[in-house]
Amino acid sequence: MTTLAIDIGGTKLAAALVDDALNLLDRRELPTPASQTPDALRAALRTLVAPLFPRADRVAIASTGMIRDGMLLAINPQNLGGLLNFPLTETLAAITGLPTLAVNDAQAAAWAEFHALGGDYRDMVFLTVSTGVGGGVVLDGKLVCGSGGLAGHLGHTLADPDGPMCGCGRRGCVEAIASGRGIAAAAQGELAGCDAKAIFLRAGEGNEQAAQLIHRSAQALARLIADVKAITDCQCVVVGGSVGLAKGYLEQVETYLAQEPAAYQVRLQPAHYRHDAGLLGAALLAQGD
Repeated sequence: MTTLAIDIGGTKLAAALVDDALNLLDRRELPTPASQTPDALRAALRTLVAPLFPRADRVAIASTGMIRDGMLLAINPQNLGGLLNFPLTETLAAITGLPTLAVNDAQAAAWAEFHALGGDYRDMVFLTVSTGVGGGVVLDGKLVCGSGGLAGHLGHTLADPDGPMCGCGRRGCVEAIASGRGIAAAAQGELAGCDAKAIFLRAGEGNEQAAQLIHRSAQALARLIADVKAITDCQCVVVGGSVGLAKGYLEQVETYLAQEPAAYQVRLQPAHYRHDAGLLGAALLAQGD
């Protein structure tokens, strides 16, 4: 069977046809609508999937935010503002006429990355560092979603009680410091107004402030990983996302993690499926695997 997999993120929407062997047969992308209104998202999704869904047998959605009973609940409204209680499965089922499921994007990516490990581990955690910081947890070979869809939102654990306000309403979340949005928000002077991509470029050119902003992010993520190891005793942590996969970033995280006591250290590796992990994980979940 062919799955129409859809990945809804804070900056882009992606869709692909995926066969049961996880081959991407066709793939499309659009920017996430700037207005971030329900009507704008519906229109963008309709445009995105129109050339694809006639060749699909089912739809699987991986989306930022909490997913509960097919509804999108934005824990951080800044990432998908105006879309609280957006009916994801209902909307895509209406557009395509196909059976539809929805799951958090980091949970979906965790499931794909767990399968990519090839059975080497039973307990693993996936962390994505991008517009926000998300996560997915697999324990004893099972994806942990939680009754309310909150499980795995590791970016909303505390990094600094005196840190910046997070869009979720808490102060000092890991997301507010380590994410691409958090990196950009902390930039000052000549870097004020730059996005994370530009800050990484400036760091590569030797800009000291840019380098420090990235170090601050990597240190916050390393401390989160140490906490995650203490909570789950996971055997492996896989890191993805546009920031997490940026050149040199994971090496900085490894350096900071190595400064933690040995009990809190764990194997780190980059996402095998790179930026397609959410799409492929959603397709896997639709297969029932």
